[in-house]
Formats: sequence, structure tokens, C-alpha cells
Amino acid sequence: MSVRARVLVVDDHVEMGQMLREPLSDAGYAVDVASGGADAIAQLRAGVYDAVICDLRMQDVDGFDVLETARKLDPDLPVLMMTAFGGVENAVEAMKRGAWHYFAKPFRLDEVRLYVGRALEERRVRSEHRTLKQQAEDRGRLGAMVGRSAAMRALYALVERVAWSSAPVLVRGESGSGKELIARALHFEGTRRAGPFVAVNCTALPHSLLESELFGHVKGAFSGATSARRGLFVEADGGTLFLDEIGDMAPELQARLLRVLAEGEVRAVGADGSRMVDVRVVAATHQDLEARVKEGRFRADLFYRLNVVTLQAPPLRERPEDIPALAEHFLEQARARNPRSPVQRFAQEAVSALCAQRWPGNVRELENLVERLVVLGTRDTVDLEQLRPHVSEGGAEEHPLLEAQREVIPLRRLESEYIAWAVARCGGNKTRAAELLGIDVSTIHRRERSEGK
Repeated sequence: MSVRARVLVVDDHVEMGQMLREPLSDAGYAVDVASGGADAIAQLRAGVYDAVICDLRMQDVDGFDVLETARKLDPDLPVLMMTAFGGVENAVEAMKRGAWHYFAKPFRLDEVRLYVGRALEERRVRSEHRTLKQQAEDRGRLGAMVGRSAAMRALYALVERVAWSSAPVLVRGESGSGKELIARALHFEGTRRAGPFVAVNCTALPHSLLESELFGHVKGAFSGATSARRGLFVEADGGTLFLDEIGDMAPELQARLLRVLAEGEVRAVGADGSRMVDVRVVAATHQDLEARVKEGRFRADLFYRLNVVTLQAPPLRERPEDIPALAEHFLEQARARNPRSPVQRFAQEAVSALCAQRWPGNVRELENLVERLVVLGTRDTVDLEQLRPHVSEGGAEEHPLLEAQREVIPLRRLESEYIAWAVARCGGNKTRAAELLGIDVSTIHRRERSEGK
């Protein structure tokens, strides 16, 4: 094994400890021996172990105390107890207190090796399960939102402040800018993280089906309703319901949604009564909802109910300094999905070219491009030649702040954003950016420190 599992053997009879050391060492484990309970507790506190084999009855500190200490230090640490034949009742008590297994003396050494191996395997499986669960949660946490630009840092701060609340949130932003990631972060960073996160795109289904999808229906409520459906509001009870593209919801459904938000009650299609639900609603749109309210296409009362807190997903063109990190992030994900691809990295010139694009499709467009490059790639490095057919020739030659600027902004802000844009254009190479700007690289570092980057 590349990393040897560490096993601590505890017995106040030195001969027993030494007898167990040899076969466990032969099995590939790193074995330490403690000469009693007090010594064992000291070693547990000083080091990290993967399994403990401990005698139950010892002169100074007994095995129960060692077990208790081990469980406090690491609840998943398997502790296997040894006991004389007449002490089986005490061994059973140890099992109730969290021991993984017990051996009645005398025991066979191959039996010890067998159960230590099983205990370590169970520990490994639990660790992997915990890691996979954490990774699943992290897809919704702030860790899934990549970027350290000023716009993203401001967004992180708002998400952390709002996540604890159950108030409705309206996430606004262009298509592909990561609105669902923000909704997931609100859920998994908040008090509802243990509840369900349920998402639905309001444009993906026609009005009649969306009504049933959201609110449920009883059997026979309409033609084709051969069985009852409880609906997404009920599925999301105790958690979060994400309504994407809320601006395109039909007016009839807007009225029903308003009632759920106001009363906390949902009535299935065809049902005689309602049921209470505890759901936080996070809605998202790329539409100008204020304009749609004026046009009579979106209910004003629903808009005000949803617009308790507004979060804005910044378009990618306004945070080009995040593009190198995003490209690396998507490259890692794409390589995991396409393990036979030879693509390993981006050349610096390719990263600079990515930073020069305007990305009308935002983060989603960048993600899809990286996936395409990995799938079609024939070499380990994506260079400018390979990238050029997939991006526009001109890129974004002009800085966004200089394009049709409609208002006068503070000079310091203009300088800061222009410097950030120049660094992003150079693929994060601050020395090269400083050369092009005609300034010393220390000026860039000083400006970043003053802005908390």
C-alpha cells in the first residue's frame, strides 16, 4: 500500500503487544505498541491512527477509558477490544459504547489480521462516502462558484448574509451567468441544507403541465391523470424550490404561486383541500421584470413578493480576470468526463485569447467550449492554433468600460478595472500586463492589496 495504515496495539503485558506487532507489520501496517492505558491515550493525542487494538482490563487506565478517548478524538476510528474469556460481558458493554469488535483470549493471529483488515476497509469506505457526499454538496456551495474578482467577492458576501434566511430571493442575470449555482449556494450555505433542493425551469413545460408539476394533482383530475402526483412544492417541503426563468410564467400560475408564497398553502389540481408547506422560493430571470409589470405581463404583487432580496449574477465579460480560473476548473471537469482525451492544459497564449472574448453566452458558453476542446483535442496542450477555430477573431479588443460609456465614473475605479482587465488579457501574467501598461508590476500588487484581493 502506498500509505501504510497505522495501528496502535495497547496492552500492559509487553509480551502481548510484541506478539501482535510482528504479524500486523507483515500484513503491511505500521504498528505502534502502548504499554498501558495512559500510554495509549498519550499516543492517541499525539498521533493519527487508523485502528486500535486494546486490552479491556489494564492496571493503570482500563480499555473503556482508551475507547472513550479514541471515540472523542475520531468518531470513525475502529477500536477492537481484547478480553479474557470470562470478560465477555464487559466486551459486549464495550461494543455498546462504540467498540468495533472484540476478541476473547486466547485468539488466533490470523483472526486478528482478518478483522483489522475489515475494520480498515470499512473506515476507508466511510471516508470515501463522506468525501463523495461532501463533493455533491459542494456543487451547490460557494466552492462551486469560481472567481475572485471584485464582483464575485461582493456576491459571495451577499450569499453568506442571505443564506440563513427563509425570505424569497430573486436572482437576476443574463442567460448562462450561473443563476442556478447562486440558488444552490443559498440552499447549501443556509439552515435548509439538510432539506431537498428542487429546481424547475418555468419555460421547459407548457402551462398545463407546469401547473401539475408545481402543485401536484389528484388521480382523475384531468385526462391522463391515472395516478396522483404530489408536486414540486411538496417535494421541496423543508428545503428550497428554485424557479428558473420566472419571468416567463403564465399569468394564471403567477396567481397560484402568489398564494403559496403568501399563505404557505398548496392545493393540488383537482383536490378539495390544501396542505401547508415550508418552502423557501428562489426565483431567477434574465427578463426585465419591472418592464413586464408595466406591460401587464407579470403581476406586480408577485414581483414585490419575490423581490425581497435581489442578487445579481455578473456577466462574464465584466469579470475577465476570473476566466483563467474558470477555464482550469472546466478543464478538470471535462477531463474527468472524457478520460481518453489527451488534453491536459491550456497554453498561456490560449488563456489570453479566452480572456479577450466577450462571451455573450457567459460562463455556460465557456464551459461548453472547454468541453468541446477536450473532446476534439489531439494533443496534451491546447494552443492558439487549436483554439482559433472556436473563438471569434477579434475577441474583445476594446475594454468594456470604454465602449459606449454613458456615465462618468471615478478615475480610480476606471484604473482598477482596466488593470484587472489587462491582467486577465495576459492570462493572469501580471509582469506581462505591467509591461504592456507601462507601469511597474509592484503597482499592480499594491493596487490589489488595497482592494483586498
